[in-house]
Amino acid sequence: MTDPRFGAGDDGPGDVVPGPSSSAAPPAFSSGVPAAFADAASRAFGARLSLAARYAKLLITDGVVRGLIGPREAPRVWERHLINCAVMSEMIPIGASVTDVGSGAGLPGIVLAVARPDLMITLVEPLARRTAFLSEAVTALGLDATVTVVRGRAEDLVGGPPAAADVVTARAVAPLDRLAGWCLPLAAVGGRLLALKGATAAEEAAEHHEAITRLGGGDPVVRLCGVGLIDPPTTVVEIVRERAVVAPRPRSSGKAADPGRSAGSSGGRGSGKRRSRRG
Repeated sequence: MTDPRFGAGDDGPGDVVPGPSSSAAPPAFSSGVPAAFADAASRAFGARLSLAARYAKLLITDGVVRGLIGPREAPRVWERHLINCAVMSEMIPIGASVTDVGSGAGLPGIVLAVARPDLMITLVEPLARRTAFLSEAVTALGLDATVTVVRGRAEDLVGGPPAAADVVTARAVAPLDRLAGWCLPLAAVGGRLLALKGATAAEEAAEHHEAITRLGGGDPVVRLCGVGLIDPPTTVVEIVRERAVVAPRPRSSGKAADPGRSAGSSGGRGSGKRRSRRG
């Protein structure tokens, strides 16, 4: 039976799509899946594995040249970044709206868009050089129909657009108390924050439990994703937004959030066109 997330034979648009820029690549690393992770990658990305490989190539070429990932990350981009992020999709329901806060190079936002074409994803990132890469990558990978790039800070987006999301994701952004303060207001009541964390996730969840509940979140729960697929599994802290809390507005940076503002953006979801589906 075909997985409804992927569709029959859905491998993304075309086989050859140029990268977001013509920057010279750093010393060669293969974007192909290492043999040790071939099965995990195939199960994580399904029929869209070749699209994931194209994104891997963008990360280890333009991503390194433009300072979005470190050169030492290139040889382990599959296990440490792509598969690590993709397995969290098991916690996201079909057809959900997702806001990825502090998207950086697109982790986990672009990974989720590649693995799950059923999701409607907004990538939130305050830095222009990063939103430029994100918009170019989204277009190069043919993800414009399901992905929007927004330049801005999470706290400036409260009240929308975008509309409150079913799921808010974040990876390596901040401690849980600050993360909850930024991200929970972007989730619908009943929606969830999924924060990718490391080995000390349980201790961090306990430390910030009171602050999280004060911000309208439920008890933080530590989940393991990709058990039996990757070792170690991906650690995710799940926080349900149980109620809306009126919080003091943060001091303004003087810049309004700008949907799709990025260099080289020329249309599609990465250039500020909003969709009405999530209003």
